[in-house]
Amino acid sequence: MRDRSARARTPVGPAYYTDPRVLRRRWARDWWALLHPPYTAWHLSYVVIGACVLAPVSVSRLLATLLAFFLAVGVGAHALDELHGRPLQTQLPEWALVTAAAVGLGGAVAIGIAGVAVVGGWLVAFIAVGIVLALGYNLELFGGALHTEAGFAASWGAFPVLTAAFAQRGALGGAAIAAAAFGYLTATAQRRLSTPARTLRRRTLEVEGVAHRTDGTTVPVTARTILGPLEGALRACSWAMVAIAVSLALARLGPWR
Repeated sequence: MRDRSARARTPVGPAYYTDPRVLRRRWARDWWALLHPPYTAWHLSYVVIGACVLAPVSVSRLLATLLAFFLAVGVGAHALDELHGRPLQTQLPEWALVTAAAVGLGGAVAIGIAGVAVVGGWLVAFIAVGIVLALGYNLELFGGALHTEAGFAASWGAFPVLTAAFAQRGALGGAAIAAAAFGYLTATAQRRLSTPARTLRRRTLEVEGVAHRTDGTTVPVTARTILGPLEGALRACSWAMVAIAVSLALARLGPWR
């Protein structure tokens, strides 16, 4: 009988940035996983892109929008997602996740309400849509209608761009719409890469297979050979998104503009 211990098992950790061999303390690893640092940075980059589509850029409005989205997405939405089925397999108590969700979403809403006096009454619509998207996507409300590839791309790609652009000048134009399309498409790519990667890490015990090449040779197919290109692309894209956001911020706000 073949020794099952010799088979290629899936890499440890529910995500590539939560390897227990790197973060050894469970509580630190759980909170780090909950924040999803690469993806949070990716989606905060959309905020910078939206705000910097047109000049001039208000630094105070940009910082407020960044903080609101960090609280809403980086903290609140991710806490809700973990509450709904424990996909990250954390040991964080339910009260801690509920508190993080309440503080995150509540803080984002508070910042938004404070911004209404500066930006205008239409900002209320963005606040309302943001609440619906955060709750609807992460808790799979409305029969999971928002928990789709299109729902993800609209919620975490296009919406931050549009909100940040509107927060800057109280209106949207063609440049903001085009930038939102960029956010939608790149968020779509993120989900298409991350979905099979999550499936392998979180719901697959082991992978066995052989690839037969045209020259007659064979190479083993394992979880790592599949995950490598997927997670390598996700790493590169997260850094690339941050880089383009920083370049736009420097172009609009830096001494070299």
